[in-house]
Amino acid sequence: MSAQLPPAEWFASLPTAYLAASGLITDESGRVLLVDPNYREDWTLPGGVVEAGEAPHAGCEREVTEELGLTLPAGPLLACHWSAPQGVRPKPFLSFVFDCGTIDSTTPVRLQAEELDDYAFVAPERAVTMLHPHIAPRLEAALRARTEGAAIYVA
Repeated sequence: MSAQLPPAEWFASLPTAYLAASGLITDESGRVLLVDPNYREDWTLPGGVVEAGEAPHAGCEREVTEELGLTLPAGPLLACHWSAPQGVRPKPFLSFVFDCGTIDSTTPVRLQAEELDDYAFVAPERAVTMLHPHIAPRLEAALRARTEGAAIYVA
């Protein structure tokens, strides 16, 4: 802490970032569960923005429940992806991918109609191609981390 600034001012001067959290969910065949948001063109992993004061793993669990009607624990961190400020977004984004496990492909899913049009279990190689090119490395890292047993940082 700077000796010249009071603590409140020092903390206010620190850089901040937006946080997002998503879950890697697969079925018994190893296919990845993707969702089709109605507010963007590409498919994505279930998840979303972490709320103020919310831990990333809790945000992941909340988003998976809201979007899919599934109550799954956010297991180990698989990937952390830092994205630089871009366009109208003045701060960096820090996105976490947690291992939300494997479910049976027949498990009932209740889509959040306000945000999602569809969901699908997709082979990992195909799933990567369905994501926006900026998000695809996040899924690739999460799949690799699940196999290797160690989280991967994506920049």
